[in-house]
Amino acid sequence: MKREALSQGDSHGWGADGHAVISVSAGRRVPAGGENDGRDRMLTAGWAAWGLPLAQAGGSFWLPDPASTTAHYTDYLFYAIFYISTFFFGLIVVLMTAFLILYRRRDSRIKGEKTASHNTALELFWTFVPLCIVIYIFATGFVGYMEMRTSPPDAYEIRVTGQKWKWFFTYPTGYVDESLHVPVDRPVRLVMTSRDVIHSLFIPAFRLKMDLVPGRYTSTWFHAVRPGEYPLLCAEYCGDNHSAMLSTVVVHEPGRFEKWLEEASNFMKNLSPVEAGRILYQRQGCAQCHSLDGTRKVGPSFKNVYGETVQFADGTSGIADENYLRESILVPDAKIVAGYPPQMPPYQGLLDEDKIAALIAFIKSLSDEHAEEAASPAKPDVAASPPLSP
Repeated sequence: MKREALSQGDSHGWGADGHAVISVSAGRRVPAGGENDGRDRMLTAGWAAWGLPLAQAGGSFWLPDPASTTAHYTDYLFYAIFYISTFFFGLIVVLMTAFLILYRRRDSRIKGEKTASHNTALELFWTFVPLCIVIYIFATGFVGYMEMRTSPPDAYEIRVTGQKWKWFFTYPTGYVDESLHVPVDRPVRLVMTSRDVIHSLFIPAFRLKMDLVPGRYTSTWFHAVRPGEYPLLCAEYCGDNHSAMLSTVVVHEPGRFEKWLEEASNFMKNLSPVEAGRILYQRQGCAQCHSLDGTRKVGPSFKNVYGETVQFADGTSGIADENYLRESILVPDAKIVAGYPPQMPPYQGLLDEDKIAALIAFIKSLSDEHAEEAASPAKPDVAASPPLSP
């Protein structure tokens, strides 16, 4: 049986067929066996690499199926602490029960014997053992932390923006989506920021969590090993609709991510303004606050809003025409609708004129009286509306 040489610093294990498997080294892994079964054996090899069979390749009661190359660091440390805690809990309960029986109260006329008040060997033992355990946990966690924080230089970079209560993922082509699409078997680096409060991007299947802080950038990375869809959520309480700040990570099969990105980036050219506006309504977070059926939500409903008279919080009023809708998208605090809080984030600098026109066409199509005009929306009066930020 021939065993392949391993590079320094690589974790490794041995498959059931005797082939060597290299599992993780800064997100770069090369299975020695076949390409089809290499991915699954890679996860199992990660557990064996640590010397203890604490974690498992499949999901468990505590954790979902691991789907990234660095997930085993979290899994191993979790199960190590879990089993250590379980052992000492059981030991304490057994000793407590034994002491209750051995040293229970006896005949009050029998005087208890004087016991030792000091035992140097015992005190050194119960100091040394916990110290070794703490050092072991720290060393294991430090190795995993450094691996999970150091992204490969060839990682594919995606910008992430969090806001109440939506995720925006911006790809190198400039395309923005509400779901995170990534290729399989390729490291991905996320450069993240928040537009309002602190959010926390959490992908349980990847064992990945990182805060998004207003006014600065944070970053993290992962390397997905299995195509599929995985939940993505906010793990930092960020307001009333925190629990609705959900999204999906779509891991594409080899060769399909590039095709998806090309088609998604050109949706404005392939669809009518109304259809493109409907997609933008979903992807830009409008659906979180504005209904389409007249139902009152965080913001006013889009149903029949175009062409209607709108009452503002300062006592004035105005007609909801193209210029008003454009201004409300770019600078929503300019005119606050009466009865609604001023909490919509501005889209100034995030949407170009074509996307704004598509959104206006979609809103216009929801008006019973102006639906026919939506097919050919008027060009915006740029001079009468606020300028775009650079």
